[in-house]
Amino acid sequence: MNVVWAYQNIDGVRVWGNPDSGALAQAKTCTETGNVVQTLLMADHHKGFSQPIGGVVVYDGQISPSGVGYDIACGNKAVRTSLFTHDIKPGLKKIMDEIARKISFGVGRVNNEKVDNDLFDDPDWAVYRAVGKQEHDKLKALAQSQLGTVGSGNHFVDLFEEAETGRLWIANHFGSRGFGHKTASGFINLAAGREFLANAPGEKMDQPPILLNLNSELGDMYYRAMKLAGRYAYAGRDYVIRQVLSILGTEADIEVHNHHNYAWKETHNGKEVVVVRKGATPSAPGQIGFIGGSMGDISVIVIGKDSIENRESYYSTVHGAGRIMSRTQAAGKMNWKTRTRSGGQITTEQMMEAVRDFGVELRGAGTDESPFVYRKLQEVLDAHAETIGIMHVLKPIGVCMAGADEFDPYKD
Repeated sequence: MNVVWAYQNIDGVRVWGNPDSGALAQAKTCTETGNVVQTLLMADHHKGFSQPIGGVVVYDGQISPSGVGYDIACGNKAVRTSLFTHDIKPGLKKIMDEIARKISFGVGRVNNEKVDNDLFDDPDWAVYRAVGKQEHDKLKALAQSQLGTVGSGNHFVDLFEEAETGRLWIANHFGSRGFGHKTASGFINLAAGREFLANAPGEKMDQPPILLNLNSELGDMYYRAMKLAGRYAYAGRDYVIRQVLSILGTEADIEVHNHHNYAWKETHNGKEVVVVRKGATPSAPGQIGFIGGSMGDISVIVIGKDSIENRESYYSTVHGAGRIMSRTQAAGKMNWKTRTRSGGQITTEQMMEAVRDFGVELRGAGTDESPFVYRKLQEVLDAHAETIGIMHVLKPIGVCMAGADEFDPYKD
């Protein structure tokens, strides 16, 4: 029997969707570097730093700080509330105003609430202590000050209507903030023989991945630090969901929570491997995940299928619709001295008209996050139809992001 796969095999890379030449070139470089078992591109793939976004690299005994990337443990949490959207529609404008006022987007905090969490007592803080007292103290203070802040870029807090029932969902998208960013750059510096807090010389987008052996001292330290950043991202997303539930005066009866920038130790084909997913959602059989579209498109709750093709994908799927236009292309180049932009292809008026037509109450966001810069989510989901099933279709009714010109060095 001839089996027809939804993916193509291009020079050893398994590619779902339409191959992007830049991302494919990066994936090939990944394939040729280190102890690689398999490289894959999900249908939402596009170029990233070193490892493409939407790229999955499976290693034997190695881990890649550049593969996991700077926003360690970026991911989503989504919850279904006990409310229906018709309960809140009349007061939606006020609710979105309150979300924008109470939740911290961008770099700083809009409130002085100190978010405490037992992760600050985690024994793996010893990793940073081993690097140095100054490094440990600086990163811990940064982590404590930013816990529960959302950041900017494509990070959001949204309200959704479940298409089938009208139930109200809340979802958010962000990662480990400045703490994760400095952890990533610190270990990339150490791997290159530089000081942990040194300024990096400016790595090239297409450079080969930086690899650490898991059984080396540095590899073990990075793995433990990455897991701590993962706990931190989970705690932040939990806190923000609690804030929105409190604003709405309701509670949740379903929770979906997943990273999509992370490295997991997993067993595939009877062997333990390290699966580095950058902008890719884990989709093991029965595993539930959230996949977000743009502010003018659906998002979905999915479940991993027990299929041969899902096994061939190393239980990985898309994390979003995937960019088709860069930030600078969309919004233009920013002059931070004059705080003006020039040369963007998308106007604010175009963006506002598109989200209004889709029935979304928008707070914040620049044209670099407008619906025009992303693929349609259904297109990329269709490419993975043999690996995931769609449980719930969610339509955004309220979208809240950082302001258009919010400066945030950790936004992606």
